[in-house]
Amino acid sequence: MIIARSPLRVTLGGGGTDLPSYYEQFGGFLIAAAIDKYVYITVHETFVPDLIVKYSELERVPDAAQLKHPILREAFALLGLDGRGLELASMADIPAGTGLGSSGSFTIALLKALHAHKKDLVHPAELAAQACEIELGRLKEPIGKQDQYIAAYGGITCFKFLPDGKVEAWPLKLADETRDNLEDNLLLFFTGYSRSASAILKEQDQKSKQADAGMIENLHFVKDLGLQSQHALENGDLREFARLMDVHWQRKKQRSGGMSNPKINEWYDLAMANGALGGKLIGAGGGGFLMFYAEDKSKLRHAMRQAGLKEVRFRFDFEGTKLVNS
Repeated sequence: MIIARSPLRVTLGGGGTDLPSYYEQFGGFLIAAAIDKYVYITVHETFVPDLIVKYSELERVPDAAQLKHPILREAFALLGLDGRGLELASMADIPAGTGLGSSGSFTIALLKALHAHKKDLVHPAELAAQACEIELGRLKEPIGKQDQYIAAYGGITCFKFLPDGKVEAWPLKLADETRDNLEDNLLLFFTGYSRSASAILKEQDQKSKQADAGMIENLHFVKDLGLQSQHALENGDLREFARLMDVHWQRKKQRSGGMSNPKINEWYDLAMANGALGGKLIGAGGGGFLMFYAEDKSKLRHAMRQAGLKEVRFRFDFEGTKLVNS
């Protein structure tokens, strides 16, 4: 049995500048960190001619071209596989639609497993490019590229998205002490809301394509915040990084009316009054996880627990997508 594992992620700065509608004109930049919460794909050969796939639904079809699941169908097509005689299943540590990049991680893990089935060796950059070809190219989803790339690479990584579609990636230059303190002081709390990233990002994508002055200015500002965040982190100034997170969140809310809601705003204000130095909603917005930087973690945990939010503790992942069995 082949088992591929792909990490989920949190964005540390510059999120939103990885959509083609923005970077194809101006170039994008962001910092993302892979975390030790994963999407798993298993593949094994069976003794029946059909293709069997198990995710939130069960499909049994004569070949992959007849799959309802669009990412699964296109991944088999991209790699020239009909899927006959295979059984494939997916599992995840965190539900989809919660802002941690699960769709990109799913696609990357799927491709990694199918390449292993074909006995192909594939570089993380190629894996990410193929995942983007499926989600952005073939399926025309109005999403960015960061989820696919951070899932493939892992680590705490800077990405530059060039107008010609190329992506440059390099590790954030963190001192060991800074990395450890960052990992210890970032806290994730689930809001209880899940949503489709595509639905939230569609408004940003359309406004960027229409050269909406407000949206373009907002994304320019957020890209600069990403560069400032890189500088703060590489200089070990975690309080400045936390302040920039808060500035980012205030600007991010201006992009769309669906970015937040009164309850999320209430929880955010509660956290900032109880030990958080900065924070933001992770992902496209509208739900998912609130992430905060806090030095007084006990006070923050107590306040959020009293408000009914569940914390998900995490560490950084430095392996990226990998085979755990093949």
